[in-house]
Amino acid sequence: MARGKPEIDSERCKGCGLCVKACPEAILELADAFNNKGHHYAVCASPERCTACMFCAIICPDTAIEIWRFAKAG
Repeated sequence: MARGKPEIDSERCKGCGLCVKACPEAILELADAFNNKGHHYAVCASPERCTACMFCAIICPDTAIEIWRFAKAG
């Protein structure tokens, strides 16, 4: 069950891949497409598996990732 959702600013991302390596759930990957600066940007392939650990957002040197945490029901 997802506890959050990563929101990645594709235009801010330079495709360094640090977030991909940092994600313990291995749900991030670099897109085949390019942003306006010519970089492959990070995308979340399986948002339903996000645990909202924030490792990706913390390691991102360009602050291109924001994590939305879901409120607990009940």
